[in-house]
Amino acid sequence: MPTARQALLDAALRALDDGPWCAVRMVDVAALAGVSRQTLHNEFGTKDGLGEALLRRAADGYLAGVDRALTAPAPDRPAAVALWTVRAARGDALVKALLTGHWAEGLPRPDRRPGSRGRTAAVRPPPTPEELLALVRDRMAAATPGAADGRGEIALRLALSCVIVPVPGDDAADSRALRLVREASRPVVQGAVTQGPVVQGPVVQGPAGLSVRSPTAGGRSHR
Repeated sequence: MPTARQALLDAALRALDDGPWCAVRMVDVAALAGVSRQTLHNEFGTKDGLGEALLRRAADGYLAGVDRALTAPAPDRPAAVALWTVRAARGDALVKALLTGHWAEGLPRPDRRPGSRGRTAAVRPPPTPEELLALVRDRMAAATPGAADGRGEIALRLALSCVIVPVPGDDAADSRALRLVREASRPVVQGAVTQGPVVQGPVVQGPAGLSVRSPTAGGRSHR
C-alpha cells in the first residue's frame, strides 16, 4: 500500500496530466489522494514544495533506470544508458526538463533563488542539469572501472542530442539513437577508440556546457 506521501505525489502527477501546473490546486491534490489538506502541507509545505518533490521523484526514477541499464554487459552499457536517456526524456516531460534545463509551459519549476522557501525538510531540491549528468557519469564510471576511453561520454552526448532535437516518430527516435550510440561506442581497437559517426545537423548548446549536434533539423516538442 502506498504511503500518504506516495499517494500525494501520484495525485499531483494525475492533476498535472489534466492541466498546467498553474491550474493545479492543493485542495484538489489532497482530495485525489484521499488525505486531508493539512497532511499535504505537512509533507511538502507549499505548492512549490510539492512541485519540487515531483521533480525530485522524476530525477530519482531516471537515475534508477540508469542503474538498471548499467547491468547490461560492459561493452553495451554506454548504449544502454543512452537509449534509456532518450526513452525516459521522450516519455516524461519532467525528465526532459531536468536533463536539458528547458522547461515546457505548464510544468512545475524548481525555485533556485538563494534563501527561497516553500519546501519542508523532507523535500530535497531537484538536481540541476549539470548535477544530474554528473550523477550519471559517476554511475557509469563506477559500473565500468578503468574505462577511460571516453565512450560513455560520447554516448551520453549523443543521447542528449537526440533529447534536445528529437527525431519525429517514436520508433525512429529509438532506432536512430541506438544506431548512433552503438557506432560511437564500438570497442577499443589496439588501444585507441575507433572513429565514431559524424552527427550531421546544427550545433545545439546542451546542458552543462555541452555542445552537441542535433541529429535532425526537425522534431516535435514535449508537453
